[in-house]
Amino acid sequence: MSFRPALIIATVLAAWSAAATAETIKIGVTPGPHAQIFEAVKPIAAKQGLDIQLIEFSDYVVPNAALDAGDIQANSFQNQPYLDNQKADRGYKIEAVGLTVNFPIGVYSKKHKAFADIPDGGKVSIPNDPTNGGRVLLLLRDKGAIKLKDGVGFKPTVLDITENPKKLKFVEVDAAQAPRALDDVDAAAINTNYATQAGLDPVKDPILREDPKGPYVNLIAVRAADKDKPWVKTLVDAYHTPEVKEFVLTKFKGAVLPSW
Repeated sequence: MSFRPALIIATVLAAWSAAATAETIKIGVTPGPHAQIFEAVKPIAAKQGLDIQLIEFSDYVVPNAALDAGDIQANSFQNQPYLDNQKADRGYKIEAVGLTVNFPIGVYSKKHKAFADIPDGGKVSIPNDPTNGGRVLLLLRDKGAIKLKDGVGFKPTVLDITENPKKLKFVEVDAAQAPRALDDVDAAAINTNYATQAGLDPVKDPILREDPKGPYVNLIAVRAADKDKPWVKTLVDAYHTPEVKEFVLTKFKGAVLPSW
C-alpha cells in the first residue's frame, strides 16, 4: 500500500528537479510565423531541459542588436544575406547555427490583378533594407520587369537598374510598414510575416511570388561565443523535429516552407 504514494512522490520530485535545473534562454522573434513556430518548439525543448522565453520585436533591426548586446541568447527572423549585411555594417559577432523555414516574398496589389496591368510610371514599394529590397529587385528581374547590372549579387539597389521599360517608380519603405503602403502604390513587396499579420494570403494573393528555392532560407542565430554550447544543439534539434515540420506544413499551407 505504501509503494504507490512513494512512487508518486518520487515522480513529482523528479519533475520538480528537472524544472529546477532547466536552462532558460530568451529568443528574439518577429510576430507571426516565427513566433508561432517557436510556440510549437517550446514544449519539445522543455522535455530536453531547455526553457524558451520568446521576445517579440516589431522590426528587423533590433533583434540582432539585442542579441549582440546579450539581452537575448538567440534570434529567429532573418536569412543569411541579411545577417551577413548586418555583420558587415555593424560588426556583430553573430553566427547562424541552424536553418529554419523559407518565406517566399510576394508582390501584392489592391489595384491590379496582374503585374502586367501596372501602368507606365506606376509606383512599386520595396523594403528599404538592402537584403529584402534586393531580393525584390531580383524577383522583378527574373520576371522580366527590369534588368540589373551584371554581378550585383544578392543585394542590388535601384541604382543597379539598367533597364526599366515601364519606368516604374520604386518607393523604399520599412518592411514592417509595407502593408500600409498598399493603398498608396500600384504594388507593394511584402515579407510573408507582415503579409499574414495584415490578413493577406501569401500563397493566393501575390501578383508575383519569389521562387522558394534560393539563398533566403531563414535561420537561428546566436552569438559566436555561444555557438558551441550544449543548449544550442538542443535548441536546433528541437526545431528540426517531425512534429515542428508537420506544424509548419499544416498551419501555413505553403506560405511557409520547412528547410530541413
